[in-house]
Amino acid sequence: MSNPAFTISCFKMASKKVLIVYAHQSSGSFNSAAKDAAVEVLTAKGCTVEVSDLYAMKFKATATAEDITGKVKNADHFCYGEETKLAWEAGKLTADITEEQRKLTEADLVIFQFPMYWFTVPAIMKGWMDRVLTLGFAFTHEKRYSQGIFKDKKAMLSFTTGSQESMFSANGINGDMNVTLWPLQNGILHYCGFQVLAPQIFWAPSHIPSEARGTMLEGWRTRMQGLLGENPLAFTPLDCFDGEKGYQLKPEVHEKHAAKEFGLTVGTHLGKALPPNNQMKAGV
Repeated sequence: MSNPAFTISCFKMASKKVLIVYAHQSSGSFNSAAKDAAVEVLTAKGCTVEVSDLYAMKFKATATAEDITGKVKNADHFCYGEETKLAWEAGKLTADITEEQRKLTEADLVIFQFPMYWFTVPAIMKGWMDRVLTLGFAFTHEKRYSQGIFKDKKAMLSFTTGSQESMFSANGINGDMNVTLWPLQNGILHYCGFQVLAPQIFWAPSHIPSEARGTMLEGWRTRMQGLLGENPLAFTPLDCFDGEKGYQLKPEVHEKHAAKEFGLTVGTHLGKALPPNNQMKAGV
């Protein structure tokens, strides 16, 4: 593809729009294959698929004052969140940000495809999140979590790991993957209101035979047949928390779950055992 940010359309009725935010430098990587599979399958199902290939685009990873065209309100005490909110309202964000915001506004589903770096997304993808999900556009104090701006959109993480699955278990040396995913899925995606689909995790593809990698990709292709119809992961609704008391869980909600074995979510665990697979499977 000559254009790193490209669109593939399939003209069918009730077409859904999908944005794939992709972060890998090699076209020969497993991540590239997973991205290509998503484009192929979702396009065949009638979706319009747009890909933001961050490395090919040389997407700027740092959130700085240069993201604003023209003068800022307070150059001596620059606050990125407040300044970009004002710039967004005035149409003064840089072109690379406004173009990604356009894609996001149009999308019904966003897939983040990446290799896990240091238990999170690569810096260039984190830069996309920092710079594109600006205050006002992606969230406000009033519009966040279950009442968030993107509550009618779905989003998901699709990624490879360097470690095998057992290492990310509750007894594994890396710790429970459900805990690892909480800051990304709750603190970024759900915070902006997204309905978060269960992640697609490709466990250590570089350490398994090519046949097994092929099986992984086929599993991803199969899942995508019904991806847009999947139920999202469960998060505690915003109205279960008391905004006048530091957004603590309301007493009646706490009491309702007092006798239950598990906490509400990985983050809001009430001092109980974590609910199994809370950040990895829907309906649990």
